[in-house]
Amino acid sequence: MRYSRQRELVLHQVKSLCTHPTAEEVYEQAVKECPSLSLGTVYRNLNSLVEAGLVRRVSIPGQADRFDHTLRWHGHFYCTACGGVSDLVVDKEPMEQALAYQTGEIRDCVLTLIGVCKQCAAKHAAQHTE
Repeated sequence: MRYSRQRELVLHQVKSLCTHPTAEEVYEQAVKECPSLSLGTVYRNLNSLVEAGLVRRVSIPGQADRFDHTLRWHGHFYCTACGGVSDLVVDKEPMEQALAYQTGEIRDCVLTLIGVCKQCAAKHAAQHTE
């Protein structure tokens, strides 16, 4: 992959926004440093970074793709209340056992849990006890 100032800026934003940002969120931050940057350029560069293995795509059904700078395998938790995405620590051994019984060549494994995060659950509980 050839060097591109815009691609470097997009990668920097994904790394600095530790919230698993969407392309639009990356764009909102990156355009502050490079006003001529377009949203289409951000999308193209994010796709290139994913293909190059420098960024991971986090897909959540019905939501915009998110991007993650953490390359080691891990899962994600999506909160349906606030829309936040956080890393999910997963015990590797059970996952490896599950994958061992699959046929074919496994290249990746995606684990996304969907629910309500601790903060949103606490806020909801507090609202209903008043």
